[in-house]
Amino acid sequence: MPGRLAGKMAVVVGAGQTPGETIGNGRATAILFAREGATVLCVDRRLASAEDTVAMIEAEGGKGSAYEADITREADCAALAAEAKRRLGRIDILHNNVGIGRGDQSVTTLEAETFDEIMDVNLKGMWLTIKHVVPIMREQGGGAIVNISSMAAVASSNLVAYGMSKAGVNKLTHITAAANTRHMIRCNCIMPGLMDTPMAVSGRAIAQGRPTEEIRAARDAQVPLGRKMGTGWDIAYAALFLASDEAKFITGAILPVDGGMAAGVG
Repeated sequence: MPGRLAGKMAVVVGAGQTPGETIGNGRATAILFAREGATVLCVDRRLASAEDTVAMIEAEGGKGSAYEADITREADCAALAAEAKRRLGRIDILHNNVGIGRGDQSVTTLEAETFDEIMDVNLKGMWLTIKHVVPIMREQGGGAIVNISSMAAVASSNLVAYGMSKAGVNKLTHITAAANTRHMIRCNCIMPGLMDTPMAVSGRAIAQGRPTEEIRAARDAQVPLGRKMGTGWDIAYAALFLASDEAKFITGAILPVDGGMAAGVG
């Protein structure tokens, strides 16, 4: 049977990942999209990491290529959109997965430079990729955009910039969806909860000087559903649905993938 994305051309921004023993959301999504029949342009600031993802795709018989871009630079986003159109012929799917939180602190201790960096990467960069891809989707008569937000957008947190940036991603999703219905462009968002990814677990363990298993156990204990974090594959399968024609009547949705954490927020 043909895959759920058979014949689709997809751009996955943030298709690489930080080193770690598990798989990240972006890499899992790129691999799953390819498994389901899409040709995937794997974009990352670190070209070698994107190339590693492509190698995994090709090892399974899928189609992919790598591209280096820093999405905080508008020129890079414009070039990315143009190159995607050149390589793929069209852009059916744009998946925005880039996000950071390093250095974030409370209202009174956060440094302005750190605030700017997190907002640039998490929110401004996502807007810039959408800005330059949407005209291509309009010209071709449609497309699907999936943005990755976070439960931090709606849950209580003492980290200022990350939560603000992710709340902005939710709003960006609504604005983009509403502005593009007549162009048959859908825009939806996934809000991950606590996930067992390299950035969230291995990266935090290194930053805090604590054992990885200690970090993992503490995060697992906070998850209502089975006291176990989700994985990059949980995000990837949600993205697959939203990017596919199965979700052709869904736009402007904010989908929690969080083991029930949003249920406690209300």
